[in-house]
Amino acid sequence: MLSKKFGQAPDAARRACFGTLPNYKNGRFQNLVFTPALVEGESMIKVLWNFLGKHPDTAPAGPIPFVDTDLKNLKPDEDVLIWFGHSSYLIQVDGRKFLVDPVFSGNASPIKGSVKAFPGSDHYHAEDMPQVDLLLISHDHWDHLDYTTIQQLEPKVGKVICGLGVAQHFEYWGWAKEKLIEKNWYESVDLGEGFRITLTPARHFSGRLFRRNISLWTSFVLQTPTKRLFLGGDSGYGPHFKAIGEQFGPFDWAILECGQYNEKWHYIHSFPAELIEEVKELKADNFIPVHHSKFKLGQHPWSEPLHEVSAFAEAAGLPVTTPKIGEKVSLNDGRHIWEKWWEVAL
Repeated sequence: MLSKKFGQAPDAARRACFGTLPNYKNGRFQNLVFTPALVEGESMIKVLWNFLGKHPDTAPAGPIPFVDTDLKNLKPDEDVLIWFGHSSYLIQVDGRKFLVDPVFSGNASPIKGSVKAFPGSDHYHAEDMPQVDLLLISHDHWDHLDYTTIQQLEPKVGKVICGLGVAQHFEYWGWAKEKLIEKNWYESVDLGEGFRITLTPARHFSGRLFRRNISLWTSFVLQTPTKRLFLGGDSGYGPHFKAIGEQFGPFDWAILECGQYNEKWHYIHSFPAELIEEVKELKADNFIPVHHSKFKLGQHPWSEPLHEVSAFAEAAGLPVTTPKIGEKVSLNDGRHIWEKWWEVAL
């Protein structure tokens, strides 16, 4: 019997509902445009063989720097984002708290110890988190949906919002159904008092074992009484960024994945140069690159995403926000100049 951490495939009632949807075909959710996991001419065997080769500087030589922030005692009127490495972050805005894709177990794989967090990047754990109004899960990959973390967080979470099918994992893990909200792209959840979340497309895939795309991957538009944020999840570049910008923009902030990219899987992860186009098409005033500096899931030097995206942003005259792990980002100050901490020898 498989370990419970693998989760559970959507049940028959869910699958029957999914079968009526335009983005679900032949038992699988579909991207808006052609999106194979690997580019033409590549195979998983070739990719795995290459992955086992030597790739310099894919891990830092020393601990990743972090800032120790007391998350349980944030001032109620602070509008802040705090990043925890990779794609995990906490948002407190207009008095509510949102936790996105938390992974605090120190591992991003079903095989214990195979994808370990870099030293320093694992400072924060589930016990450090405050009570949160909403937990947002972009998709069910191991580096975004971590069983150990999720179970430890359950008493601290008000509601969960996720893509269709992902709630099945939570139900299987014992979460109360009334805590779970699963939606399709372009469906919204009115949270009251000027807060609203809309699920929007991403160009990626899903799956925790062998069957792919049986649950939905998503990005989110978070509207609050004073802010509009785009929470990108994992996504390769595609026409959905322009469509989201035209329908929901402009945005005060965009949080965009930048890391673990490779030409062999170019369709499903964005390259640093592409983030600049995404920011422009989203009509975002500022952006925060995430999906880096915690786990080795790609073959590029660990600091390359930050180095390149910062250089591209500077050349384009766009502000970019690059905090250390645990460092507060004021959502009311999009013009702060950030230290290039990754350039310090580690």
